[in-house]
Amino acid sequence: MLSKTCTYGLQAAIYIASQPHNELVGIQTIADSLNISFHFLTKVLQQLTAAGLLISQRGVHGGVMLAKNSEDITLYDIISVIEGRDKFEQCIMGLPGCGSAVPCPLHEHWSSLRTEIGRVFIKTKLSELADSSNRLNLRLAHPELINGISI
Repeated sequence: MLSKTCTYGLQAAIYIASQPHNELVGIQTIADSLNISFHFLTKVLQQLTAAGLLISQRGVHGGVMLAKNSEDITLYDIISVIEGRDKFEQCIMGLPGCGSAVPCPLHEHWSSLRTEIGRVFIKTKLSELADSSNRLNLRLAHPELINGISI
């Protein structure tokens, strides 16, 4: 349902929120910790910075940090920056104009689920996910593979 770009944005935002408050986190540190390409992650973080969710500082001691408290940022905020607000209105089959008047075969099932998923994203604060990630030691990244075995 979410693009790789959006997934990486969510992972990075949760990672940043789980770090000590008001400290810059190096993009290379984030990329290494989450097993994400540095260049790809940089482009994702630029979107979040342009939207005012992150603050970015260049230089040797640069990095990114949240522009506001993690309690004030929802998953919906992050997803809508990267995917667009219409993500929560689109047809699951990608058919333009899908709606009550001209539905696709999945419209009846998808529209109520899409609404509920949107509610979850609007309700869920970045702080909740960062706190549970730290408290429960939840993973944010795909494990590295060596010879096809997770480490």
